Amino acid sequence: MKIIVINGPNLNMLHLRDPIFYGKFDLEMIEKLLESEFSDVQFEFYQSNHEGEIVELIQKSGAFFDGLLLNPGGYAHTSVAIRDALELCPLPKIEVHLSNLSSRDDFRQTLITAPKCNGYISGFNELSYVGGIYLLKKLIRKKNA
Repeated sequence: MKIIVINGPNLNMLHLRDPIFYGKFDLEMIEKLLESEFSDVQFEFYQSNHEGEIVELIQKSGAFFDGLLLNPGGYAHTSVAIRDALELCPLPKIEVHLSNLSSRDDFRQTLITAPKCNGYISGFNELSYVGGIYLLKKLIRKKNA
Protein backbone atom coordinates (compact mmCIF):
# COMPACT_ATOMS: atom_id res chain seq x y z
CA MET A 1 0.00 0.00 0.00
CA LYS A 2 1.43 3.36 -1.06
CA ILE A 3 0.29 6.60 0.56
CA ILE A 4 1.37 10.12 -0.30
CA VAL A 5 1.48 12.63 2.56
CA ILE A 6 1.43 16.26 1.44
CA ASN A 7 2.07 19.11 3.87
CA GLY A 8 1.40 22.71 3.00
CA PRO A 9 2.86 26.08 3.93
CA ASN A 10 4.71 26.72 7.17
CA LEU A 11 4.60 23.10 8.28
CA ASN A 12 8.34 22.96 7.71
CA MET A 13 8.54 25.47 10.60
CA LEU A 14 6.62 23.51 13.23
CA HIS A 15 9.56 23.71 15.64
CA LEU A 16 8.95 27.50 15.79
CA ARG A 17 5.15 27.40 16.10
CA ASP A 18 3.10 27.53 19.29
CA PRO A 19 3.16 24.02 20.83
CA ILE A 20 -0.18 24.71 22.53
CA PHE A 21 -1.82 24.62 19.10
CA TYR A 22 0.54 22.48 17.04
CA GLY A 23 2.08 20.08 19.55
CA LYS A 24 5.75 19.37 20.09
CA PHE A 25 6.48 17.26 17.00
CA ASP A 26 8.21 18.70 13.97
CA LEU A 27 7.51 17.35 10.48
CA GLU A 28 10.41 14.89 10.54
CA MET A 29 9.18 13.48 13.85
CA ILE A 30 5.66 13.07 12.41
CA GLU A 31 7.09 11.23 9.39
CA LYS A 32 9.09 8.86 11.64
CA LEU A 33 6.01 8.28 13.80
CA LEU A 34 3.94 7.28 10.77
CA GLU A 35 6.66 4.97 9.47
CA SER A 36 6.96 3.26 12.86
CA GLU A 37 3.18 2.97 13.41
CA PHE A 38 2.44 1.73 9.88
CA SER A 39 5.34 -0.44 8.76
CA ASP A 40 3.05 -2.05 6.16
CA VAL A 41 2.67 1.26 4.30
CA GLN A 42 5.11 2.72 1.80
CA PHE A 43 5.06 6.48 2.38
CA GLU A 44 6.21 9.39 0.29
CA PHE A 45 6.32 12.69 2.16
CA TYR A 46 6.22 16.15 0.64
CA GLN A 47 6.09 19.65 2.03
CA SER A 48 5.68 22.79 -0.02
CA ASN A 49 4.99 26.43 0.64
CA HIS A 50 3.84 26.81 -2.98
CA GLU A 51 0.21 26.30 -3.93
CA GLY A 52 0.95 25.26 -7.52
CA GLU A 53 3.40 22.59 -6.40
CA ILE A 54 0.78 21.11 -4.06
CA VAL A 55 -1.75 21.12 -6.92
CA GLU A 56 0.69 19.26 -9.17
CA LEU A 57 1.43 16.65 -6.48
CA ILE A 58 -2.29 16.01 -6.02
CA GLN A 59 -2.85 15.80 -9.77
CA LYS A 60 -0.07 13.23 -10.25
CA SER A 61 -0.85 11.16 -7.14
CA GLY A 62 -3.66 9.11 -8.68
CA ALA A 63 -1.26 7.30 -10.99
CA PHE A 64 1.22 6.27 -8.31
CA PHE A 65 -0.51 5.96 -4.93
CA ASP A 66 -3.39 4.20 -3.22
CA GLY A 67 -4.33 7.10 -0.94
CA LEU A 68 -3.58 10.70 -0.07
CA LEU A 69 -3.21 12.38 3.32
CA LEU A 70 -3.14 16.17 3.13
CA ASN A 71 -2.43 18.91 5.62
CA PRO A 72 -2.95 21.98 3.45
CA GLY A 73 -2.13 24.37 6.30
CA GLY A 74 -3.53 27.84 5.66
CA TYR A 75 -4.50 26.86 2.12
CA ALA A 76 -7.38 24.89 3.66
CA HIS A 77 -9.20 28.21 4.04
CA THR A 78 -8.19 29.91 0.80
CA SER A 79 -7.19 27.62 -2.07
CA VAL A 80 -9.78 26.98 -4.74
CA ALA A 81 -6.96 25.52 -6.86
CA ILE A 82 -6.16 22.83 -4.28
CA ARG A 83 -9.89 22.17 -3.80
CA ASP A 84 -10.29 21.64 -7.56
CA ALA A 85 -7.27 19.30 -7.69
CA LEU A 86 -8.74 17.26 -4.82
CA GLU A 87 -12.07 17.05 -6.62
CA LEU A 88 -10.34 15.55 -9.67
CA CYS A 89 -8.17 13.14 -7.67
CA PRO A 90 -9.63 9.61 -7.74
CA LEU A 91 -7.88 8.43 -4.58
CA PRO A 92 -9.30 8.09 -1.09
CA LYS A 93 -8.26 11.34 0.63
CA ILE A 94 -8.18 12.56 4.21
CA GLU A 95 -7.33 16.07 5.34
CA VAL A 96 -5.63 16.55 8.70
CA HIS A 97 -4.87 19.53 10.91
CA LEU A 98 -2.67 19.56 13.98
CA SER A 99 -4.65 22.21 15.86
CA ASN A 100 -8.29 22.14 16.87
CA LEU A 101 -9.64 24.49 14.23
CA SER A 102 -12.97 24.89 15.99
CA SER A 103 -11.20 26.65 18.87
CA ARG A 104 -9.15 28.94 16.63
CA ASP A 105 -9.69 32.27 14.85
CA ASP A 106 -12.92 32.92 12.97
CA PHE A 107 -11.15 32.89 9.59
CA ARG A 108 -10.02 29.29 10.28
CA GLN A 109 -13.61 28.06 10.62
CA THR A 110 -14.23 27.74 6.88
CA LEU A 111 -12.51 24.83 5.20
CA ILE A 112 -12.80 24.86 1.42
CA THR A 113 -10.53 21.87 0.75
CA ALA A 114 -11.92 19.38 3.30
CA PRO A 115 -15.28 18.89 1.52
CA LYS A 116 -13.39 17.37 -1.43
CA CYS A 117 -11.82 14.74 0.84
CA ASN A 118 -13.50 11.70 2.35
CA GLY A 119 -13.20 13.42 5.71
CA TYR A 120 -10.95 15.46 7.95
CA ILE A 121 -9.37 15.24 11.39
CA SER A 122 -8.48 18.26 13.48
CA GLY A 123 -7.07 18.90 16.91
CA PHE A 124 -5.00 15.90 17.89
CA ASN A 125 -1.55 17.28 17.07
CA GLU A 126 0.65 14.51 15.60
CA LEU A 127 -2.09 11.97 16.35
CA SER A 128 -4.24 13.65 13.68
CA TYR A 129 -1.84 12.10 11.18
CA VAL A 130 -1.94 8.69 12.86
CA GLY A 131 -5.74 8.70 12.88
CA GLY A 132 -5.78 9.89 9.28
CA ILE A 133 -3.55 7.06 8.08
CA TYR A 134 -5.53 4.48 10.05
CA LEU A 135 -8.78 5.61 8.41
CA LEU A 136 -7.18 6.01 5.00
CA LYS A 137 -6.01 2.39 5.11
CA LYS A 138 -9.58 1.32 5.88
CA LEU A 139 -10.92 3.37 2.93
CA ILE A 140 -8.30 1.92 0.56
CA ARG A 141 -9.11 -1.64 1.60
CA LYS A 142 -12.84 -0.98 1.20
CA LYS A 143 -12.28 0.51 -2.27
CA ASN A 144 -10.16 -2.49 -3.34
CA ALA A 145 -12.52 -5.12 -1.88
